[in-house]
Amino acid sequence: MFRVLHRWAGVVAAILLVIVSLTGFILSIFPLITADRTADRLDAGSLIVAVQDTLPGVQQINVNDNGVVTATAFGADGLQQIVVDAATGASLGPVTTSGLELWFENLHRNLFLSDTGQLAVLIASVAMVALTISGLALAARRLGGWRKLLSRDHGNGAGGLHLKVARIAAVGLIISSLTGVWMGLATLGVVPDPSPLADMPTVSVEAALPANELAALTSIDGAELRSITLPVEGLLGQAYEVETDAGAGFVDPATGEMLTWADRSGWSQVMDVVHLLHTGQGASLLGLILGLMSLAVPVLSGSGLLVWLAGRGKTIKVANAAAASADVIVLVGSEGGSTWRFANAFARSVQNAGLTARLAPMNDFAPTTYHAAKSIVVFAATYGDGDAPESAKDFIAKLAAAEALKVPLSVLGFGDSSYPEFCGFADEVAREAQAKGWSLLIETGKIDRQSTGEFSNWGFAYAAASGIDLGDVATALERPEMAELTLVSKSIYGEGAQAPTAVLRFAMPKVSLMDRLLGRNFAKFQAGDLLNIIPDGSDSPRSYSLASGTKDGFVEICVRKVPGGLASAQLCSMERGDKLLAYVTPNAHFHAPKDASSLVLIGAGAGIGSLAGVVRGNRRKRPAHLFFGMRSRSGGLPYEAEFEEWQGDGRLSELTIALSRSETPRYVQQALMEEAAKLRKLVQQGAHFMICGGRDMGDGVRAALEEIIAPLGMSVNQLEKEGRYAVDVF
Repeated sequence: MFRVLHRWAGVVAAILLVIVSLTGFILSIFPLITADRTADRLDAGSLIVAVQDTLPGVQQINVNDNGVVTATAFGADGLQQIVVDAATGASLGPVTTSGLELWFENLHRNLFLSDTGQLAVLIASVAMVALTISGLALAARRLGGWRKLLSRDHGNGAGGLHLKVARIAAVGLIISSLTGVWMGLATLGVVPDPSPLADMPTVSVEAALPANELAALTSIDGAELRSITLPVEGLLGQAYEVETDAGAGFVDPATGEMLTWADRSGWSQVMDVVHLLHTGQGASLLGLILGLMSLAVPVLSGSGLLVWLAGRGKTIKVANAAAASADVIVLVGSEGGSTWRFANAFARSVQNAGLTARLAPMNDFAPTTYHAAKSIVVFAATYGDGDAPESAKDFIAKLAAAEALKVPLSVLGFGDSSYPEFCGFADEVAREAQAKGWSLLIETGKIDRQSTGEFSNWGFAYAAASGIDLGDVATALERPEMAELTLVSKSIYGEGAQAPTAVLRFAMPKVSLMDRLLGRNFAKFQAGDLLNIIPDGSDSPRSYSLASGTKDGFVEICVRKVPGGLASAQLCSMERGDKLLAYVTPNAHFHAPKDASSLVLIGAGAGIGSLAGVVRGNRRKRPAHLFFGMRSRSGGLPYEAEFEEWQGDGRLSELTIALSRSETPRYVQQALMEEAAKLRKLVQQGAHFMICGGRDMGDGVRAALEEIIAPLGMSVNQLEKEGRYAVDVF
C-alpha cells in the first residue's frame, strides 16, 4: 500500500510540489533579511508617546511577526505610514512593500489562481504529507525496521540519493507540509482562526493622561506587543485597544486601567505556532532551515522519476517464445528494472545454446501452459524488508494454487547484502516451491548489487546441473554505453620470467549526465569492479578487475599477457596516447567491507591489481596484510614502489612476497601456511579475506586456509556465509 501511495502521489503532484517548495525556500529568505532584532524595546506606553512625537496624529501602531514596528496616521497630508525604531520610536523611513516577495507569495499560496490555486496547493500539501509518511515507512522496511531508519545505507545512483536526501529532509518536509495543510484549511474556513476579542467597555470621560503614565500600557512589554489603536485625539470616551501575544483588551486613557480583556484562545495559539513554523515569521533562522530542507523536493522528485523510469522499458529484449513451446521458462520479479537485464542475458545464452526461452513477469506464472518446458528459472529481486517486487506480488499465491511440477526449478535472487533481508523474497520462493514438492535444480543463487562475477558463477553452476551449454552468461549482458579511454602510462613487469604483466593507467573519461545521475559506469566505481573491453576480432567483452576507483581520478588495470590471448595482447601492445572503448560493471561482492576490521589480501600475478587498488583506497588506514605471489623479481614486481610508499603512510600494514622461481621458491599458499598462527589470530579478530588471481591459485589458497583455520573449528564456508571471504578468480 505504501509503495503504491508513494509512487502515485509523487507522480501526480510532482510539478506542484516543486513549485511550492522552491517558492517556499525563496520566501524563507525574506524574514531573515527584514527581521528587526532590537533587543531593548520600549513598553507599549512609552512607545506610544515616542511615536506621537515622531508622527503627530498617529492612530495605529503595529508590530509584525518579524518584530518590525510601523505607525499609521491620517492628517492634512493624507495617509502616512512609517517604520519605527522599536527602541526609540524614531522614524526609520516610509513603509515599503517588496513587489518580489509579494509575487512569490502569490505564486506559493495560490499559483496566481485565487481560490482554485489555493485548493491545488492544499492538495499538493496533502500529497507531500502522504509522500513523506509513506516514504519513511518504505525506508524503515528497506533498512530493517524503524530503529534502523538512520542506519548507514550503501545504495548508489538515483535510488541511493533518493533515500539519503529523504532521510535528511524528512522532518522539515513533514513540518512544512502539515503546517501548510493546516493553513490551507484555515483559509477555507475548515479550521477556526479566531483573534482574541474583548468586550466593548464603558470608558471614563475624564481628561486623558500621557500614555507613558498609564499602568496597563507601561506594563506591556514591547516584545509581546502586536498592535495598538489609539483614541481619536480630543474625543472623550474612547479607549486604547491593544493586542499582545497573550490576548486583547481596552485601556482607559484617563485611569490607565485595563477595562476588559480576552485571552488568546487555544485555536489562535495553535495557529500562531503553525504560522511561525510554516513561514519563519518570528523565527527567521528556523524558517530558513526549513526552507533549505524544502529544496530536497526537486531532488527527490528528480531522483524518484529516474528510479521510476529505470523500472520501465527494461523488460523483454529477446525473441520471446510462446509459453507452450518454450524449452526454458524465465520468470522475472523486478522492482527497479535491473533484474530484467540479467534475465535477458540468460535468455540470450539459452537461445545461443540452441533452445527457446520464454521471458515473463513472475505475476504471469501459468504452469499449466508450460507444455514443452525443460527448466523453469525464477529471477527474483527483493523489495524492502524481504517483500516481493510489484511484478511478482501474485506469484506466491499462484504457486500455492498450482499442482506440483516435475520440471526442475532454479531460483536466482537479486538484492543488496547491506540490507537485513538480502534476497529474502528469493528464499521465500524457494521455500514455498519446495513445500509444494517442487525440486530445485541447484541451490538458490544470490546476486549482490548486480555483481556480474556472481552472475557468471551462477550461470556455470546452472549449466553444469542442467546440461545446457550456456558459456559465460555474463558476456550476454546488455552493454552500457561505452566511453573512450586514453592510455596515459604503461609499465611492464615480469618479462624476464616469461610472464609479462602490464599496469595500464588511463585518463578518467568524460561522464554523461545520465551516468552521473544514476551513479553508474565511470561515474562511480571502485577497485574490484570490472573494466570491460571488446577486443578487435571479437564480439564478446573481456573483463578486467579495476585497480583504481573514482576517487583516484584515473582508470587502472593490471593485465597479464596470455599466450594467444586476443584482448591481453592488444592491451599490452598499447602505447601512451592510444585509445580504447570500455565500460564499467559493478562487482560488489569483491569490494572491501566498510567496517574497520582487518583485511587479508591474497593475490598472484595480475590479480594484484584489484588488491593494490584496495590498499590505495585504504585512506582510513585499517590494518591490511597483503600476500603477493609472482614467479620472480626478474623484470620487477608490479606496484613494488607503491607498496613501499603505502607501508610508509600506514595504508599497508604488512607485505609478504612469495616467488615461485627464486633461490627459495614458494607459492603464496605456502606463505600463508608459514603465517598460520598470525592468520588464525586475525580470523578470530574478525578479519576479512579477499583473494584475486588465477583459478588454481584460488583453489590452493582455499585449501591452505581450510587447514589453517581448522584448529579453530571454523571453515572457509563459514567465512563465506559471514561475508568475510571474497574471491575474484579468472
